[in-house]
Amino acid sequence: MAKWSEMAQPFGAARWTVADSLVITRRYLTHIPRIPELVFFTIVQPIIFILLFSIVFGNAIRVPGGDYINFLLPGIYVQTMAFATTSTCVGLAEDLHKGLVDRFRALPMARSAVLVGRLLSDTVKNALILAIMIVVGYIVGFRITNGFFPALAGILLLLLFAFTFATIGAWIGLSMKSVEAANMAGMVWIFPLTFVSSAFVPVDSMPSWIRPFAHNQPVTVTVDALRALFHGGPILSPLIQSLVWCVLVTAICLTGAITTYTRVSSH
Repeated sequence: MAKWSEMAQPFGAARWTVADSLVITRRYLTHIPRIPELVFFTIVQPIIFILLFSIVFGNAIRVPGGDYINFLLPGIYVQTMAFATTSTCVGLAEDLHKGLVDRFRALPMARSAVLVGRLLSDTVKNALILAIMIVVGYIVGFRITNGFFPALAGILLLLLFAFTFATIGAWIGLSMKSVEAANMAGMVWIFPLTFVSSAFVPVDSMPSWIRPFAHNQPVTVTVDALRALFHGGPILSPLIQSLVWCVLVTAICLTGAITTYTRVSSH
């Protein structure tokens, strides 16, 4: 009996952690409709990007295949998921510096539930934003031409990418000494990563000295994988590179976030 009790303890702890994480996830999701302005501007920003780039640059930029909307939208989707990192970063920084983490720590709950719940709720929120973005894309002329299952694989890749970048935001948010610093630190590095990529223009149109970076970074390979999944083309190399980036970055940043959260929540 004692042996079975010892074996059951890890499973009991895991169930406890999962249950607490789902409770915190629901808490964060319930909190979102209470701030409609945040939801509105989170959705409006990528829509503005779609309209600006399609109207202003649609006839000026030459892309493979000639259809700039189909070229652009995968890049906008990836950029939107990357920019969502800021929400995770600022949200966790606010929870930490406004005392919410201390209040949760006083409850009989798994310590990691706050971090896991935040990441899960942001993934759900990103899925909803992505659904709206796909509808808007179809309104402006974007079309998926490679079939249902490749399109589904592309959407799952986008959500994995969003979760990966959320772990980066979590680590940054927990490491900053103020919410303002977290806001700046969570945003400043995203701009060069998204704009120096294949999201908006072909990499070969960039200056030669910057192409190695543009070719070999997670945004470019994910955008290229999405274009292949949505419209056909060489898929294996960019998809494998994107998955490798996601796994490596998630492993490093999630470990860093857990370590940092454990340290700050124990003070």
